[in-house]
Amino acid sequence: MTTATPSLSELTVASFRIGCLGFGGPAGQIALMHRIFVGEKKWIGEDEYLHALNYCTLLPGPEAQQLATYAGWQLHGVRGGTIAGALFVLPGALLVFGLTWLYATLGTTPIVGALFYGIKAAVIGFILEALWKVGKRALKTRTDLVIAVLAFLGLFLFALPFPLVIGAAAAFGLARSLTSPLPRTTAAKAPRPGASKALVTAAGWAAIWLAPLLAAFAMLGPDHVLTRVGVLFSKLALVTFGGAYTVLAYLQQQAVEAEGWLTAPQMIDGLGLAETTPGPLVLVNQFVGFMAGWQAEGGGLMLAALAAAMASWCTFAPSFVWIFAGAPFSESLRRSRLASGALKAITAAVFGIIAKIALVFGFAVLFRVNLNAALPGGLTIALPDFSALDPLALAIAAAAAIALIRFKANIFGVVIACGLAGLVRLAIVPGA
Repeated sequence: MTTATPSLSELTVASFRIGCLGFGGPAGQIALMHRIFVGEKKWIGEDEYLHALNYCTLLPGPEAQQLATYAGWQLHGVRGGTIAGALFVLPGALLVFGLTWLYATLGTTPIVGALFYGIKAAVIGFILEALWKVGKRALKTRTDLVIAVLAFLGLFLFALPFPLVIGAAAAFGLARSLTSPLPRTTAAKAPRPGASKALVTAAGWAAIWLAPLLAAFAMLGPDHVLTRVGVLFSKLALVTFGGAYTVLAYLQQQAVEAEGWLTAPQMIDGLGLAETTPGPLVLVNQFVGFMAGWQAEGGGLMLAALAAAMASWCTFAPSFVWIFAGAPFSESLRRSRLASGALKAITAAVFGIIAKIALVFGFAVLFRVNLNAALPGGLTIALPDFSALDPLALAIAAAAAIALIRFKANIFGVVIACGLAGLVRLAIVPGA
């Protein structure tokens, strides 16, 4: 049951809150938006939210930011979508920029490392809470559970391409929908613009997206670091299906090996910064852009800031194109039995995909050593050295999960408490 549409100022305040508290990667952020938009404010219905999530999962780019944009568009059209999408990114982007600047000038320090130790463990709790909530919404039948398990196994055991997993789920959903009734859905709230207006809006946003890149190309030439950063991240914006993790290998190949903008250890440090700050995980792109400008010939803070801004812009601006162009047509799919069946199956597959990401991230945080185990048929699987379990990290993660799931604890308070636990560890065991 939804309530009245919020004012634009109310949407702005809620979106800024989400941007500041969006820890835990896409799984945690999707759960946070559900908690606020659906649970607390009741501005968006359950069916509307799940439909928006399904649509955003099919798009290239950061799905959580796209979901925030879609939610804002549902409530206040293009203005609402622009505000919600921008505020989802801005707080984390500012924080990552500041931390990257400190990293570039001072390097890592024990205190910062200790804080990140606790927050990384807390992220496990956020993802577990997200799985709990998403599971309750997505896994309504045994068939949904089977789809989720198969998606998880396909990605974790067989390293199947993400589009193949999503495509298989969609095909199964289409087949199943032929014998199933159309699910009852809640009517959408915002007025739906026509096709011509949607295309004009998308064309305008596409021009805004490409304007900085074209300006850099015209003023600085194709070989300047700003132009190369813009080209790389614009290309990534078109191929990042499946979320940030699917593009990290390509990003490392291009930024580290081909361009030499930073080293492999620096890339890992940047991923750690993005993992433990609010906002999308692909804010690691901003870190890479900053380091590209910082370490370029004639570089420094100004060039690093411009390169970071270019990387972030070319990463997130395309999302507004996909949402404002496609959302009006996506809403009509909710009245299609075939589309509804496909999207329902995709929702179940997404649970398996998030579970796979959660497991991989949990291995990296809770165990000090990771191994590659051989399986029959020539397959390999990434497993941790279970004798290298970090008990304190496990305890922090478990406490965070219990606080969030059982006691509905304040997210910011959980982050602060876990960060302080990391500092206590440093005080008790210096150099740990």
